[in-house]
Amino acid sequence: MLHAYSPELQSRRKPPKPLNFFYAHPNLWMSLASILILLFIISATHLAPPCLPSRTAADECPSGTVYVYDLPYMFNHHLLLHSCTDLDTWNWQCGIAANGGLGGRAAELRRLLPENLYRSWFRTNQFALEMIFHKRILSHKCRTLEAESATAFYIPFYGGLAVGKHLWKNDTAKRDRDCGMLLRWLDQHEHWKKSNGSDHFMSLGRITWDFRRLTDPGKIWGSTFLNMPEMQQVTRLIIEKASFDDRDVAVPYPTGFHPETREILQNWQRFVRRQKRASLYTFIGAAREPISHDFRGTLLSYCSNSPSCRAVDCAAAHCSADSSVIMESLLASEFCLQPKGDSYTRRSVFDCMIAGSVPVFFWNQTAYEQYPWFLPSEPESYSVYINHEEVRNETSVIEHVLKRYSKKEIRRKREKVIETIPRIVYGIQSGKSNDFEDAFDIALDGVLQRIRKEREL
Repeated sequence: MLHAYSPELQSRRKPPKPLNFFYAHPNLWMSLASILILLFIISATHLAPPCLPSRTAADECPSGTVYVYDLPYMFNHHLLLHSCTDLDTWNWQCGIAANGGLGGRAAELRRLLPENLYRSWFRTNQFALEMIFHKRILSHKCRTLEAESATAFYIPFYGGLAVGKHLWKNDTAKRDRDCGMLLRWLDQHEHWKKSNGSDHFMSLGRITWDFRRLTDPGKIWGSTFLNMPEMQQVTRLIIEKASFDDRDVAVPYPTGFHPETREILQNWQRFVRRQKRASLYTFIGAAREPISHDFRGTLLSYCSNSPSCRAVDCAAAHCSADSSVIMESLLASEFCLQPKGDSYTRRSVFDCMIAGSVPVFFWNQTAYEQYPWFLPSEPESYSVYINHEEVRNETSVIEHVLKRYSKKEIRRKREKVIETIPRIVYGIQSGKSNDFEDAFDIALDGVLQRIRKEREL
């Protein structure tokens, strides 16, 4: 037996490994390790996201969040006429579906507006509010998919379309049918039953009187939608409100101008500010000959015979099909006359202001008592008021009043009008939010604040 240390046994074992390089060069390895640690720290500093607190819904939406009901299409999309392209007065819903309610491009404005601005103009139907609101709210940052956490509930019912297509027919039951079916559908949902609709809201694209048919058999116009018991606590964002019903909130009529960015909006403001306005005032509208003492007919006749006024007779000019005749007159005039429409309000008020023309009102209900969320609180800062009875007694009072304003006073009013433009337009949403606050943002924030405060009482 061989001894453990015998030379023969030692020769059978594996030769020893060479000395480890680390132990041979300890200083070099320590230097390399230090460099690697330093490089890691620098890389982590540049690549890692900053350590910031995550933003919550409360940070992004201080007024609260909104849940959007997923209504059956029969209450919205199926009410649209997708194959219609014109804006025929008697088939008013034509063309309303294009571009999410904005309508087709207003190509007729190309000859009138700069290249970088006319692309923001569309042939938007004045009754398109429901589609515009629905599209915007679906992608809004304050929309929540969790009904339990919502501050408010939005009902995307196209009530103006549902009622409007039957307004000129004598079948009143059809005008109420879709409205009644909607309320029965809502009554199956716990959040509706929990609040009786008090934290619910909707947008309606027609005036309030189209939804308030009276009980008098002779008064057959419209639907009874807003008279239905279930609707008494629901907030309605509507283009013309009833003064006695605080659940109606008047919002601006949709116009054809829909800027996508703050830059486009500011370019438009600069454009209208620079316009040379050769006419003192303008009137755009059509007479209502069957109406006794038709005020619009009086204004049209007076304006047509005044060298200081530009008259646009929409019965002849087809204003609904060619917005250039409207815009050309408004851009060239210091003031624009704004009488009642078929009701107290009219879309022309907002067309006028977007063009930088100073509105002249004859009834308080046309603007001052309608749109406090959107228009300046001091009427004289942006407009002129002349009582309609004074005009009936002496039409020339209009020109006498307007000629008393100096150029400086007119410019001051115009600046207030131009400053107000962002608050009365519906922009095109890019991504989750616009880079400016528009009429939609003001309306949504206002209704969320209102519902939240009511909950806290």
